[in-house]
Amino acid sequence: MSDKAKQLQLTENELRSAMAAKKCWRCGCFQDTVNTLKDFSAITETLGELLSEAQNLFETIRYDCLGCDVCWPAVAQNLAAEVDPAIAEGGHCATQEPESRDGWPPLPGDYQVLRFQAPVAVCTLNSDHLIDEIKNSQIEGLSIVGSLHTENLGIEHLIRNVLANPHIRYLIVCGEDTQKAIGHLPGQSLVALSEHGVNENMRIIEAKGKRPMLKNIPLEYVESFRNQVQVINQIGEVDAALLQDLIISTVSNDPGPFADALKEIISVPVEQADEPDRLKLDPAGYFVVIPDRAQQQLMVEHYSNKGVLNRIFTAGNAAALYTHIIKLELISRLDHAAYLGRELARAEQALLSDENYIQDRAPGELDEVASNSQSQQSTACGCNNKKGESCN
Repeated sequence: MSDKAKQLQLTENELRSAMAAKKCWRCGCFQDTVNTLKDFSAITETLGELLSEAQNLFETIRYDCLGCDVCWPAVAQNLAAEVDPAIAEGGHCATQEPESRDGWPPLPGDYQVLRFQAPVAVCTLNSDHLIDEIKNSQIEGLSIVGSLHTENLGIEHLIRNVLANPHIRYLIVCGEDTQKAIGHLPGQSLVALSEHGVNENMRIIEAKGKRPMLKNIPLEYVESFRNQVQVINQIGEVDAALLQDLIISTVSNDPGPFADALKEIISVPVEQADEPDRLKLDPAGYFVVIPDRAQQQLMVEHYSNKGVLNRIFTAGNAAALYTHIIKLELISRLDHAAYLGRELARAEQALLSDENYIQDRAPGELDEVASNSQSQQSTACGCNNKKGESCN
């Protein structure tokens, strides 16, 4: 039997497996593969009748890809491409392109975001279990970790999400590239993209996936990605501990944000916050925070803006106090809530460490109108605290 005959026989076997699975009849991947193969005489001369039988099985498409462990249509098209290489350029993995959204990452996906200003991203390919194992390591310098299942839209989405963050300079590609014979090979295609780029048809050079065509992004994005990110090939590695060590060593070589990043797609600018210049009183009143060392607990006194004590709260920790106070709606301003949370945390730390605690004043100068309406005993933070302590 000739090599061509062997490839055709293997292609037929994969097509028959797909035809025997009802889930394939309504799958866009199966229908696309059959329609593509029918356009090539090198295949139809031998398998034309089989392709017609397959076409008769088509049902209304309900999904584009189920991510099956074995994708018979994908494998069939790969095998057929050995008979006629042009087949690799035909058809597509039909998946609807999602709309970009504000913020980072701009495109949805199966990933976990840890920190925007961090240099290392990790792609776990088909090993989804690695996402949580790596995320839970809490490694400083790890930006995002997620999976990748296709060598076309999947890689396009990855590129767009990475380019929107100039801090990402390394991409570790790990995990299993294929489960049994899934046919897509996104990991091998991604590494090939980094090493060789794309040809004039936007096909990834030397990629071996079903259809490594990048049709929804411009060449400029591809080249910017290759310049910004160093891809570290760890395909097949599923040992989370080894990968964590690699992430840590990679972080230490961070060259800083990519200077030539495409400004138009950076989705989250870093803004310098201004110091507050005005303090507005909370109509609901103010709080005095006291570490009660004798009882080893925290105490909070609540006053009206006229200096009248009306509530006292105690608890063993800061969280219990601020959640209870918020539930009672004794804070009506977010800046005051933030201030109280900070002071309670400081008081709790002082209680645990036996350090001295002095309540800080709230930031900003008291608004003149509010200040004139207060008594002469008002403190710099704008409350009538007769104990001589600062409060919000």
